[in-house]
Order: sequence, then structure tokens, then C-alpha cells
Amino acid sequence: MSIADASMTRDVLRALGRRPVDISNLDVHVQHGVVYLRGRIDKLRGYYEDMDLEEELHIILKILHQKTGIADVVCEVDLQGPSIRERMSPRRRHYH
Repeated sequence: MSIADASMTRDVLRALGRRPVDISNLDVHVQHGVVYLRGRIDKLRGYYEDMDLEEELHIILKILHQKTGIADVVCEVDLQGPSIRERMSPRRRHYH
């Protein structure tokens, strides 16, 4: 990994750390200006219960695309669990 890629990886990790998500299961690296996100993001336990992970991922990708030096973002991220909106949807409720 080049010095520039290592520096950009640190910048990306700092940007992700500012968002209200758990990235402990996410592999992040930059190669030739392309950001690779692989793994899973989760809601922070006990916080932001009503957060929509899909929407948060969209915000993260937008932030990364706007960073100087990033040519592209490859996103292979799984979202952990349904959002509260999905959990409360009449389709998903099961009554016994």
C-alpha cells in the first residue's frame, strides 16, 4: 500500500467514525484512489434505534465521493437487521 493510499484510508476511517454506525465488522482500504468497503455496518447498540441503515450508508457514500483524491467507492456492505420502520410495518408484524 502506498503512503497516499494509507493516508487516504486513515481519512476514510475518520470520516466513518463521525457517523452513528458500528463499523467494527467493516474492512476499509484504499488502493489507487479507490475506496473499498467490505463487510457489515450495524446500528450502535443502545443508540439511534430509529435510524435507517440504508439511508445512513447512502450518506456515507456521498461523503466519501466528495472527498478530494477519491476516484471511486466500491461498496460491498451488508446492513445488519431491519430498520424500525421495517420492524413496525404491518407486513412484518406477526400476531399469534
